[in-house]
Amino acid sequence: MTSLLFRGQGTTRIVGRLGLGLLLGLALPLAGAAQTAAPSPTSAADAAGPLLTPDQFLGYKLGSQFTPQADVLRYAAHVVGHSPGRMRITPYGKTYEKRTLEVIEIGNTENFGRLDAIQQNDRRLASLESGAASRQMPAVCWLSYNVHGNEAVSSEAVMQVLYDLANPQDTQMQDWLKNTVIVVDPCVNPDGHDRYVNWYNRVRNQRVNASPDSWEHHEPWPGGRYNHYYFDLNRDWAWQTQQESRQRIVLYNKWLPQVHADFHEMGPNNSYYFSPAAKPYHQDITPWQRKFQNVIGDYNRATFDKNNWLYFTREVYDLYAPTYGDTWPSFNGAIGMTYEQGGGGPAGVAYARTDGDTLTLAQRISHHHAASRATIQATAERHDDLLREFQSYFTTAKTKPGGTYKTYVLASGNDPGQLRMLTQYLERQNISYGFAPKQLKTNGYSYASGKTEAVTVQPHDVLVSMYQPKSTLVKVLFEPRPQLEDSLTYDITSWALPYSFGVKAYALTQRLDASGPTPSQPVVKGSAATDAQPYAYLARWNNLQDVRFLSKLLQQKVKVRFAQQGFEAEGQKYAPGTLIITRTGNEALGPKFDQIVRAQADSAGSVVQAVKTGFSTTGHDLGSGSVHFVKQPNVAVVAGPGIDATAFGEVWHFFEQQLGYPITVLGTDYLNRVAMSKIDVLILPDGDYTDIYPTPALENLKAWVRAGGKLIAMEGGAKFLANKRDFLLKTKSADSVALKKATMANPYLPLRRYGTTERENTEDQALGTIYRVQLDNTHPLAFGYGDTYSALIRTPLNYRFLGKGGWNVGVIKKNGYYAGFAGSKARKELVDTFVLGEQDLGRGQVVYLGDNPLFRAFWQSGKLLFGNAVFLVGQ
Repeated sequence: MTSLLFRGQGTTRIVGRLGLGLLLGLALPLAGAAQTAAPSPTSAADAAGPLLTPDQFLGYKLGSQFTPQADVLRYAAHVVGHSPGRMRITPYGKTYEKRTLEVIEIGNTENFGRLDAIQQNDRRLASLESGAASRQMPAVCWLSYNVHGNEAVSSEAVMQVLYDLANPQDTQMQDWLKNTVIVVDPCVNPDGHDRYVNWYNRVRNQRVNASPDSWEHHEPWPGGRYNHYYFDLNRDWAWQTQQESRQRIVLYNKWLPQVHADFHEMGPNNSYYFSPAAKPYHQDITPWQRKFQNVIGDYNRATFDKNNWLYFTREVYDLYAPTYGDTWPSFNGAIGMTYEQGGGGPAGVAYARTDGDTLTLAQRISHHHAASRATIQATAERHDDLLREFQSYFTTAKTKPGGTYKTYVLASGNDPGQLRMLTQYLERQNISYGFAPKQLKTNGYSYASGKTEAVTVQPHDVLVSMYQPKSTLVKVLFEPRPQLEDSLTYDITSWALPYSFGVKAYALTQRLDASGPTPSQPVVKGSAATDAQPYAYLARWNNLQDVRFLSKLLQQKVKVRFAQQGFEAEGQKYAPGTLIITRTGNEALGPKFDQIVRAQADSAGSVVQAVKTGFSTTGHDLGSGSVHFVKQPNVAVVAGPGIDATAFGEVWHFFEQQLGYPITVLGTDYLNRVAMSKIDVLILPDGDYTDIYPTPALENLKAWVRAGGKLIAMEGGAKFLANKRDFLLKTKSADSVALKKATMANPYLPLRRYGTTERENTEDQALGTIYRVQLDNTHPLAFGYGDTYSALIRTPLNYRFLGKGGWNVGVIKKNGYYAGFAGSKARKELVDTFVLGEQDLGRGQVVYLGDNPLFRAFWQSGKLLFGNAVFLVGQ
């Protein structure tokens, strides 16, 4: 984990107490574990033999090297095989690279026989399942290891934890299991874990080299932190955009544990972090949850003090944004915690720290192992309190929900596809919703205006009531402006679902009960819906599903056009961007034409309108020259050293998983040797392009654009092009005159205190702040949008408006701020600034996206904009 947006790696601490010579020859004793000799196993699945320690099973001392995920799971299977009636393996999915995701569910003999009943009872305690609930049950403690792949100590420590749980001679652990059931996820991110382990095992020296300069301490791009698509799975708990997260959350919601611990690593010069967490705490972390953070901290502190291990608390790692493995479980009634061990990818098996000591993998294992045991102990010894407060949490949520607003209204007039995406998201979260039965006039907060105003609730509007078990999570996800008690946080500070999904919504202070029927939405409709061969199909251009529909049609060799201007046909109005799929031009498909269009609309979730004429009652007819042909583009994206791995991954995932459209990945190490004539669209994700495009290469890139190429420059890509010859994007110059005047008025202005530097630096930051961007929706880059777009700004955009020859499609004017933290200096820069637009360069185009609309794949409202940039601009 890293600081700010990359949680961990930033704060320097002191860790370790033994030198390299001692620790390489002798692993540090693991807390509570029985250590025996380590003969090599004869069979990985030999259940007839004795229960083996990790050392015995693996054939090497735990901590002397890293273990591939397959071997970790083999050891888990060995332990389970020797624990009949006490342990079971529950697979819950596969990664993108087809590695197994599984948990081990553990109880003593009595509790194991009723695991399903305990699981059901937890849901009853949470009022998510009907039936009588009992608090005379064990508490459930879920331990998650290795969500960041190169924080690989977790998957080493988990083997020792599993051994302890299975070992009948560990009487302390067996006593704890009387009052707790343990769910162990040995590796949340197997793809990233094996990327790191395979690399490290390949490059490490036979004789361990602890020097930070050694090859084994310098991971190559992109590193093992992320999953297959280079997403940070620890930022995906709330949004569940990744396959691993969605599969895990299904099982998590079945269990609903009382305690969830998430095991991480930070920079190798740090010590160890455990709860209590740092400020800011989200206001909906309850007093009980705050108190129990301290309780579990006390259990850990006792162990660490006893062993003279260094640690810190109440610093860096806060409980605010709902994205994490500590906060999202907290908003689902658990005590959520992060554990951070100094080490991470740079640490390897041994690392010479700046304080002169050497940090070893064996030490790191000992610390995570001890924290795991302390967490289990705290859960077991306080299980009565945990179950009581867990039930109270959900009872209060259902009967006396907190916050000002009691009902959230999602207007039925929203695009049906976008609205369905949001309700599907609510379903994954186990959040209940319904539909308004009749019209009602009231007052409420409008997300669009940011003000309280008159609201007319219409029949079939979606109603999300706060009177439900998961109302705390509802409040957190829908709150328009989350309260932030301290600006020193390391992640986004605003995320409200109506903004992220781009839907019209209201928050009401009154309770509304939903009882209306579920509205239906046909895929194909219109006057020619029953006609086997209508004149054309029309598809409105409103959301990601429509971009997916276009993608599928192009790949099926269907010729598609789009309307440059609005029109009316057969009594319905259509906005610019509407897709027009005519029979004329698609004759080569024969009778398959209608089947393909209808099937692909159904597959994409898009609604198409069948029409029997090409005549438009207003606006241009379907055969007009203002209706433009959509060429199937050959799209490429730049990846490799210099490129932000997550920014590239967001583009890669968008095409492969969200659109199902082919994309060519071009490595930075050979980019300048690529025959660009084969590429129609080149995407530059966020990164540093200084060394990637030196002057000659940049001139070649401009020549490609002039010849008809389309360049999409995102964030750092746009920043790289700014102020360079032939590119219209320019940064605002520093106002040196104003600075000079301010200094003359206050000669002490440049002075600042060393101890407040970190806080002062936040003045320049926009930490995931929602701004209202004014759009020119007559330009294809903004087709499908209204006059504004809610952008999640994560860095100040200090750009001038584009000059002659450019199109300022999206700009922030005065009073554009809506929600989230932005420092005083950042707010001044985020006024009258360019955000997104396009310029013509020769026969090609340059699209500037100063803000990333694909951020973490959860900002759904930006995806149509990116689809416009790829498919419509320049056609």
